[in-house]
Amino acid sequence: MVTLEELKAVFKPKLKPIIWREDSLDLLDQSALPFQTTYITVKTPEEVAKAIKLMQVRGAPAIGITAGYGMVLALISTKPNTLNEAIEELVKAKQIMDQARPTAVNLSWATSRMLNFAKKKIEEGEAKSVSELIQLMKEEANRIYEEELEAELKIGMYGLEKISDGDTILTQCNAGGLATGTGLGTALAPVKLAHYLGMKVSVIAPETRPWLQGSRLTVYELMAEGIQVTLITDTAVGLVIYKNMVNSVMVGADRILKDGHVFNKIGTFKEAVISHELGIPFYALAPSSSFDLKSKVDEIKIEERDPNEVRTIRGIPIVPENVKVYNPVFDVTPPKYITALITEKGVIYPPFEKNIPKIIGL
Repeated sequence: MVTLEELKAVFKPKLKPIIWREDSLDLLDQSALPFQTTYITVKTPEEVAKAIKLMQVRGAPAIGITAGYGMVLALISTKPNTLNEAIEELVKAKQIMDQARPTAVNLSWATSRMLNFAKKKIEEGEAKSVSELIQLMKEEANRIYEEELEAELKIGMYGLEKISDGDTILTQCNAGGLATGTGLGTALAPVKLAHYLGMKVSVIAPETRPWLQGSRLTVYELMAEGIQVTLITDTAVGLVIYKNMVNSVMVGADRILKDGHVFNKIGTFKEAVISHELGIPFYALAPSSSFDLKSKVDEIKIEERDPNEVRTIRGIPIVPENVKVYNPVFDVTPPKYITALITEKGVIYPPFEKNIPKIIGL
């Protein structure tokens, strides 16, 4: 079996969605893809929150990395005079950013980690000034990025065990390097690593209405890497699985509960049910930071977005004006439809309520 160090040597991302500049953050504007490859620069928590809300940066891990750097920007932009003032600014920044995308657990996970890190370094006396605290927090934000990349490589290693040469994988939305900020991804990590290792592997990508992350982002990303990809409409998923055109389904996850319920991009539930009925393995791939072992399924808020995202495509109306719209961004997949969860800590099989805490260790 290939080792982690060998994978690190093999993997060279062609896309860089997040670039840290020491006092600012450059984000690949995913709302402009695939026709424009442009970066936006953010320097404050408010600008970070806006970029997250407008989905210029999207995908749970990428949002987490961005929010980690956003906490650093909170201190750089406000220039607090004392450590007490610094903590106050960090608390404000956390509140601002946490509201941008409430369903993605990585967001609040990252801001909480950064806030707790700052408090700990002050209490331990390691940060004696605001400037020292900023430097330490830069290093911690970088660690979040590096940990995410290593986690994705490990996810890719475990996922490779579920892929054979010649396989076709069905996915949903975009759970590649654009969604994670590293250039690798979660659900696409095994696919990319298989490709880099010389295996013949291909992907079928549903378009993922209304933001079209499948057609705009997944297709763009895989074509950039030279991986064969076929685009389908969201409504073609059932037929594609029925006709044995895929060997397995691999999706990401914005939140996974202790009992195995998976919150992911709308359309995931449908893929899981059809796969279950037709005997196709269904895997959700996510880092341990996406696990929520405290919440119950009915406690999770399903984010709803602007109805005009459904009424229009890139601002062009496609339905009668002011038609009533229900636009949930995520759905929830019950554990009975999930073959396994693939994380950087291993593959988790049912019963999930017993095995998730055992493997994740949270």
